[in-house]
Amino acid sequence: MAVAETQLYAKVSNKHRSKSTSALLESLLTKGFPAHTAQKALAATGQKTIEDAAKWLHSHCNDPSLDDPIPQEYALYLCPTGRLHNHLQEFWKESKRQCGKNRAHEIFPHITLCDFFTCEDQKVELLYDTLKRVGDSFSQCFPPSISLTLHSSTSYLGFFIGDSHANTLKEFALAFSSEASSLADCHVKPCLKQLHLTLAHKFYPHHQKTLEQLAKCINPGETCQWVAALYSRDMRFVHYQTLRALFQYKPQNIDELMINAGDFIYVDPTQQSDVSEGWVIGTSHRTGCRGFLPENYTEKANESDTWVKHREYVFVTASKLFTQTENEPNVKLNGEVRSPSMSRSVTNVLSLQNATLRRGVLVMRHGERVDQVFGKSWLQQCLTADGKYYRADLNFPSTLPKRKDSVKHFEYDPPLSCCGIFQSRLIGEALLDQEVTVSYVYSSPALRCIQTAQHVLQGLKLDQKVKIRVEPGLFEWTKWEASRAIPNFMTVTELAEASYKIDTSYRGNFPLSSLVPSESYEEYVSRSSAVIKQIITACPSKGNGIILIVGHGSSLTSFTRPLIGLPARDSNDFAQVVRKIPSLGMCYCEELKEENKWQMVNPPVKTLTHGANAAFNWRNGIVED
Repeated sequence: MAVAETQLYAKVSNKHRSKSTSALLESLLTKGFPAHTAQKALAATGQKTIEDAAKWLHSHCNDPSLDDPIPQEYALYLCPTGRLHNHLQEFWKESKRQCGKNRAHEIFPHITLCDFFTCEDQKVELLYDTLKRVGDSFSQCFPPSISLTLHSSTSYLGFFIGDSHANTLKEFALAFSSEASSLADCHVKPCLKQLHLTLAHKFYPHHQKTLEQLAKCINPGETCQWVAALYSRDMRFVHYQTLRALFQYKPQNIDELMINAGDFIYVDPTQQSDVSEGWVIGTSHRTGCRGFLPENYTEKANESDTWVKHREYVFVTASKLFTQTENEPNVKLNGEVRSPSMSRSVTNVLSLQNATLRRGVLVMRHGERVDQVFGKSWLQQCLTADGKYYRADLNFPSTLPKRKDSVKHFEYDPPLSCCGIFQSRLIGEALLDQEVTVSYVYSSPALRCIQTAQHVLQGLKLDQKVKIRVEPGLFEWTKWEASRAIPNFMTVTELAEASYKIDTSYRGNFPLSSLVPSESYEEYVSRSSAVIKQIITACPSKGNGIILIVGHGSSLTSFTRPLIGLPARDSNDFAQVVRKIPSLGMCYCEELKEENKWQMVNPPVKTLTHGANAAFNWRNGIVED
C-alpha cells in the first residue's frame, strides 16, 4: 500500500460508523448492495437519485478501491448567479483565449467560505441539514449586494470583499463550521482571512495589463443572487492532473484502460517517467480502474470538472429579488453564457490591442519521425542484404534522400514517416486557411525538421518563395542523443541537391562543430537563449509575416521562455513538459514593440490529434487460429 493511501486510511480507521436511515440508502440496500458501498455511491453522486447511485455502483464493479474506507472531501463556496455570473464567465473565456490558461480557470467563480475537509459517507446528510439551518438563520441579515473591489498584482487578480460584508460572510462560515464539526464529527475550518473572488492566479507577469483591461469590463454591482453551495471531490486525486477523453479507446492489452469519450482520467505526473512515449497511466473517474491509455486521445480538463455539487442554499434578500427573464439564459456551472454588454467591452479591448500588426514567432516541433513508429532498428527493417533501401510498410518513406556517405547515418538522423509528411503539409494548409504569411523559416539540421519545414511551406504554397535557413543552434539537447555523439547530418549542399528549398547562402549562428556531445542542461539553455535572440535580431518585420522555427519538442520551451522573459525550467520539470509535446506541437509569441517585450498567445491554428494504427497481418485470426 502506498504511503499516501496509508495516511488516508489512518484518518478514518478510528471513526465510529453509524447507520443512516436515508430513504435512498434503504432503496439501494433492497437492491442487494452492501451498506458501505451504497453509502459510498451516494456520497460520490451527491445523494440525488437512486438511479445515479446505482449507475455509479455498476460502473465501479471492478474498482479495486471500492471497499476502501476513504471518504470524500467537502468545501463550502459562495457562488454568484445571474448577470454577474455571466460577466465572470465571459472574462474566464476571454482571459483564457488571450492569455492562456491560469490557475483560476481550474475552478468556477466563487468565494471560499470553508476549505476542503473530510466527512464520513454516512454523515454527509448532517452537512445538508447544517447548511439549511445556518442559511435560514442568516437569510435576514445577508447583504442585498456584496461590495467587490478589484485588486491586482503580478501574480493575482481578483475582487476583495468589503469589510462589513466580509464580516457577515465570515460569521456565516464560522456558524456552519462549528455546527458541522459538532454534528458530523469532522474538522471544518472556516476562511477568516481576506475573502476574495479570484479572477486570475499564477499568470505570466506580462499578461497583467491585458487581464486588468478585461477585468475592468466587469461591473461588480451587476444583478446577482448569491448561493452557498457544498461541493465534494475525491481526496485521493487532489494533486493529480485531470484529463478528459476525446475519443473512445478499447484496450489492446490487459494493462490498458477502457475509456469513453467524455471520461475523466486522473494522472499522477510523478508516475509517468517510465511510461512509453505517447502513453500515460491513469485512473478512470467513471470506473475507478487504472491502466495505460494513449495521451493523444485526451486533453487537459479543469480541476473542478469532476467535483460534485451536493446541496445549495439560495440567499433571497428582501431588497433585491432575482428574476430570470427571456433575455437572460439559464445559468450553468462552467457554462459559456454570453453577455452583450460584456462582449462589446471585450471587443473594444481586442480592437485596441490588434490595431497594429505585430511581429510573430511560431515555434513548431517536427512531424512524426519514422523511428517513433518502427523503433530504433527501423533501418534494419527496410534494407536488403546488399544494403539497398526498400519500403517495408506504407508508413516508411517511399525513398531516402541521397547522401554521399553511408545510408546507415539515417539511423541517428531519421526522416519523417509518410504520416509525418502528411501532418506537416496539413499544418501548412491550415496556416494558409488562416491567411498566415511566413517571411522567414529556420530549421534544426535534423532531417526530420528540414522535411517538416519543407512540407509546411508546400502547404502554405510558399515553397518557391521562402527558403529554409539551416541553423545548427536549433538542435535539441545533445544529452538526449542515443548515440552519445552529434549525428552526421546531411550537408546543405546535399539537401539542396535532394530538392529541399535551402538557403545555401545562410551561415548559422552556431556552426555544427560548436555542438558538444552530452552538453549540460545549463549549456543547452544558454545556447537556446542566444540563438533565439540572434534570429530575432536578424529578421526585421516584413508586413504581417511571421518567423517559423522548426525544431524539436524541447524547442517549444527552450526558445519561447527566454523570448517572453521567463527563466529556464528546472531540468526535471523541463523533461516532464517536453515528453508531453506531440508531433507538430507549437507555441506562438508576438512582439509588443511599444512595450519592448514579447508575449505568448494562442497559435494561429489548432493542434492535430489522431490515433494509433497498429500493423496488421491478414493471416492472424482470419485464416489461422
